[in-house]
Amino acid sequence: MRQKTRIDKLVGDHALALSERLQAHRAQLFPPDARRELRKFTSGEVADLLGVKDAYLRKLDLEGRGPSPETRAGGRRYYTPADIQELRKLLEKGAKSTGTYLPGRRGGDHLQVITVINFKGGSGKTTTAAHLAQKLALDGYRVLGIDLDPQASLSALHGFQPEFDLLDGGTLYDAIRYEDPVPLRNVIQRTYFTNLDLIPGNLDLMEFEHETPRAIIERSGNIFFTRIGDKLAEVEADYDVVVIDCPPQLGFLTMSALSAATAILVTVHPQMLDVMSMCQFLLMTSNLLGVVSEAGGDMTYDWMRYVITRYEPGDGPQNQMVSFMRSMFGEHVLNHPVLKSTAISDAGITKQTLYEIEKSQFTRATYERAMESLNAVNGEIEGLIQAAWGR
Repeated sequence: MRQKTRIDKLVGDHALALSERLQAHRAQLFPPDARRELRKFTSGEVADLLGVKDAYLRKLDLEGRGPSPETRAGGRRYYTPADIQELRKLLEKGAKSTGTYLPGRRGGDHLQVITVINFKGGSGKTTTAAHLAQKLALDGYRVLGIDLDPQASLSALHGFQPEFDLLDGGTLYDAIRYEDPVPLRNVIQRTYFTNLDLIPGNLDLMEFEHETPRAIIERSGNIFFTRIGDKLAEVEADYDVVVIDCPPQLGFLTMSALSAATAILVTVHPQMLDVMSMCQFLLMTSNLLGVVSEAGGDMTYDWMRYVITRYEPGDGPQNQMVSFMRSMFGEHVLNHPVLKSTAISDAGITKQTLYEIEKSQFTRATYERAMESLNAVNGEIEGLIQAAWGR
């Protein structure tokens, strides 16, 4: 008679083996004694980010104004992310209008909290959230990323492996739990990206899902859906934009994030099964948030948009689905989609985004096509942020 396998032991063994292999992979990519750093950017890339001519950056350097770039073979000049921020401050002083080079909040502007959501895994949610947070940081905004997904993919992209790096907590759960919550600043981590901080995630976040029903029954602590918003108020002055990567489920964490949000970004893979899943998600969201609203939650938003992800322009059925969505939702669908690209997926293999990897790692056409797509999407979102501030 064939002996049965204990599934708990088998799964545990597989998890341990996989975790050790991932740790070895990380150690190979980023040795323990090495500090992960963002690459330097060419003067051409910096000129594009700042909206000036490359020749003007060279002029500033020759005049001894601003940071001195690193000069490499062929006379190519490279700037660090900190250099880019220093250039922004320098150029802002001479700008004709405020906010030209430092586009973040000014007096009276409210903190922008963008929740990135989808009910279905594989929709490009984390990839979208990561590239959005990083591009906003490169563009001069002070950004806080929050990984609200227990699977912690956003954390992994920024160098955190939860089972090794967060053994004693350190997620948003520590700040929003019902007993002995800590100040939000205690769980905020600096990243290697200038202007970008992160609250990493791990399985501890599931505790909030387990504890909330008991708290509701006992009426202990604040109402669950206000907890994230209340905590963000502690650090509101430190940031311009918060980007929250929500879990692919409509639980208490997601509802609390939606209650704290000023804007919602729904990622959609343009295939029939994904759109059907999104339909169910929207129905559930509407019903549950209606209950939250009746209980006193603020359900008003500056904007809500659908972003088409993993889009293949040559795919006929996908084009039909995109046309269908545009006919249904009109301006609520972003004009630009995120293209499916080997450049984006290949970058993910080394736990990086496209903004972190140099163009030389890919064929020029592949890289530029993917980068143009990402920048167009993030540019639209930045426009929505500015419009919400009345600009």
